[in-house]
Amino acid sequence: MTAAARPPLVLHACCAVCAGYPLVKLQAAYDPVVYFSNPNIYPRAEYERRRDECRRYAEACGCAFAEDDCGARAWETAIKGLEGEPEGGRRCAVCFRWRLARTAAYAKERGISFFTTTLTVSPRKKSALLLALGAELARETPGLVFLAEDFKKKDGYAKTAAIARREGFYRQNYCGCAMSIRQKPRE
Repeated sequence: MTAAARPPLVLHACCAVCAGYPLVKLQAAYDPVVYFSNPNIYPRAEYERRRDECRRYAEACGCAFAEDDCGARAWETAIKGLEGEPEGGRRCAVCFRWRLARTAAYAKERGISFFTTTLTVSPRKKSALLLALGAELARETPGLVFLAEDFKKKDGYAKTAAIARREGFYRQNYCGCAMSIRQKPRE
């Protein structure tokens, strides 16, 4: 399949580490646009570091990169009242859905039929939840297809970790939001 024959796909990416293997895998069948929609990442310096690393990797792979410009306030409004939830709880589900909805909207606005997320590559994320949220958003948005891919399957996480080591990616030690800093596991 030639590059021109590959359909475009919007790939929500939270960081370069998680984008490593999914981006390589997707390029075999799609022309990915890496979409950085992560206003949850705190503090701003951390956000910029993850964004810049993700952009660098996307460009190195020959992929387009786009950044969501919604800002942290919109995300804070979306999760209001859930700040005390434990990591992996209701706050995270709302956060995931909100960022996937932003990704779906970005795809729809540009006439791109396919979207997916790198979040399923993480062993700390519930892939079943992410896949259900993506499918739900696709059902709500005519003309969109959510590529339900659990990227951690078939050693996906090991592959993405190997790519991260090879590329020398910055590796964060918490999910991203201020609440996850307080709840990160002791190392």
